[in-house]
Amino acid sequence: LLDDRVESLLLAVTQLGDRYGIAYMDLSSGRFRVLELGTEEGLLGELQRLAPAETLYHESIYHPEITGRSGARSQPAWEFDPESARRALNTQFQTHDLQGFGCDDLELAIGAAGCLLQYVKDTQRNNLPHIRSMSHENRADSVILDAATRRNLEIDINLTGGDTNTLFSVMDRTVTAMGGRLMRRWLHRPLTDIETLERRQGAVKTLCTNYRYEPLRTALKPIGDMERILTRVALRSARPRDLTRLHSSLAALPLLRAELANASTERLDSLSSQAGDYPELCDLLNRAIIENPPVIIRDGGVIAPLYDAELDELRKISTHAGEYLLEIERREREATGISTLKVGYNRVHGYYIEISRSQSDKAPVEYVRRQTLKNAERFITPELKEFEDKALSSKSRALSREKALYDELLERLNEQLGAMQDTAGAVSEIDALANLAERADALQLCHPEFCGEQVFEISQGRHLVVEQVLDEPFIANDALLNARRRMLLITGPNMGGKSTYMRQNAVIALLAHIGSFVPASAARLSPIDRIFTRIGSSDDLASGRSTFMVEMTETANILHNATPRSLVLMDEVGRGTSTFDGLSLAWAAAVHLAQSVKAFTLFATHYFELTHLPEQCETMANVHLDATEYQDHIVFLHNIQEGPASRSYGLQVAKLAGIPGPVLKAAQEKLSELEQGEKNNGQTPTAAPASPQSDLFSIVEPHPVVEVLESLDIDDMSPRQALQKLYELKAHLG
Repeated sequence: LLDDRVESLLLAVTQLGDRYGIAYMDLSSGRFRVLELGTEEGLLGELQRLAPAETLYHESIYHPEITGRSGARSQPAWEFDPESARRALNTQFQTHDLQGFGCDDLELAIGAAGCLLQYVKDTQRNNLPHIRSMSHENRADSVILDAATRRNLEIDINLTGGDTNTLFSVMDRTVTAMGGRLMRRWLHRPLTDIETLERRQGAVKTLCTNYRYEPLRTALKPIGDMERILTRVALRSARPRDLTRLHSSLAALPLLRAELANASTERLDSLSSQAGDYPELCDLLNRAIIENPPVIIRDGGVIAPLYDAELDELRKISTHAGEYLLEIERREREATGISTLKVGYNRVHGYYIEISRSQSDKAPVEYVRRQTLKNAERFITPELKEFEDKALSSKSRALSREKALYDELLERLNEQLGAMQDTAGAVSEIDALANLAERADALQLCHPEFCGEQVFEISQGRHLVVEQVLDEPFIANDALLNARRRMLLITGPNMGGKSTYMRQNAVIALLAHIGSFVPASAARLSPIDRIFTRIGSSDDLASGRSTFMVEMTETANILHNATPRSLVLMDEVGRGTSTFDGLSLAWAAAVHLAQSVKAFTLFATHYFELTHLPEQCETMANVHLDATEYQDHIVFLHNIQEGPASRSYGLQVAKLAGIPGPVLKAAQEKLSELEQGEKNNGQTPTAAPASPQSDLFSIVEPHPVVEVLESLDIDDMSPRQALQKLYELKAHLG
């Protein structure tokens, strides 16, 4: 069974060189999208976002993240042919070309879309009338979240793989299932279009005024999952109870629109108009289907009385046959004056009128003799013959008639399928906006302000998910980044709240970019194009990558792809290797982000040497999470303060973790010895150097021959040119 708040997506992917074409479809709602990607990192991020139930991939693809997915199927190359795909898509949408869908030049994506459409048609054995259009998802329209960021921010899956204590679990209080699915999509695809976001914010603000969201949410309660019901209507697989839910949904629209009239904004007015009104369909469904129908049409009893005269007559015959026979018997006795006349039935001769032999000569001429007995004669009349024909087949004919009427009803509904799908989309968004208003009120969220200047200014920000599970009040903190202050170097004790502080600011940015209010007392920010997180790592044993390798891969992705409009979270870079290697990498990464990339960065570190960086780079600033000691115990204040931390409190945290007393005592003695040694040498305390290790990073400076090889376009070289180039390279090596 489908989870009613989770989309079950089908996806097709093809590849040419470094580019990927993707098409995906939610068969249960009719959403059909295509996009193209230029990097493997982008592909993995989209697979993480979409989490398809089935993946169709071009037979030439060997990437384990694709081929190893559950539900992955290899498809032959011809299934992805762009020209065949164009013809199939134009036929499906009844168009001349695909320009109107904004994807006419996306050859790879079109090939994937054609493969996906044909696969769904083959498996469903249906022409898919509810798949009416296709649209291009441009990544430039959204804040890009890579796979690591989606995982670290725990959008709808927590770090242990569950769905509790996630951002979605806190932010979703939608009334309808389709509203819940839309909320999930919004959280996974925050937008960069400020006009759209401000229209959503305006709707949320209006609905918050005088709790206008409450009657709106009440009006949404009778509305069922119209998206999936309409898909079943289109596929002719809708069950009777689907139609009663559709009826209650359509019947609820007038009240919903009336409530929207009390909360007028540009976006809400547009949604109210799009929601529409269906009085004729409501009347049709009300007359056609009984209030509590059986689960399936096969057993009958679905079509309401008085809807169809022929069906009513068949049902009457089937259920009141005995009464009808008694009525015939009474009438015939009165008409003929034969006191011994009676109506009967047997399996051999069917229905008959029986008259005793002594009175058989009084039988009217229209009586046709059917059987002669010793003491009686049996006759049939035209009326009784007609009744017999009806009665003996009435039940099967009633079921057949009911099925025909049900099919006609589905046909009538399909005539307005497109309009009702638009209605379902509008209702979903109304529900999502009312949900954001309810969350803003219940969680004390504020209206974020987008501005043109480069700024990320959060007053008294909070982490929505963490504050829900704490027994004590959450300690709110400020964050300030701007053109003159692009990086915060965050120090402080372990368990002090550094990771929570960084995550809460990323969540605030994400919520602002879906049009939601945010957990802060005030928020001003410039539009963000990407959110990166490098927080925590574990071994990737399946790919043979160590913890440190995973960390460096994520760091490399950030350094290559972050822009001045990005928000970057870096937590403890370099901790997976020796002290000097790790410190050097963290130092270089921080400087590169601040001076070259110029992204807004929150950089948490346990290397106190990095706190000297603001002396060299004016766009960096030190902040720390406060803590204090009380009666030999550490007390975490979880409060952000300007300046670097004074100490790390590592031994106190170890004590909290349950490290044995003798070990702690030995560690304290060693710490005192090391600190005394540093003082004697006139140095500031630092971590002890690790033993030398092999220089893994010598490959950072590639050999000139390697650079030449990387620059060659082998596909454009003839065999003679390739041989000549090989001689040149050999000569270069001497």
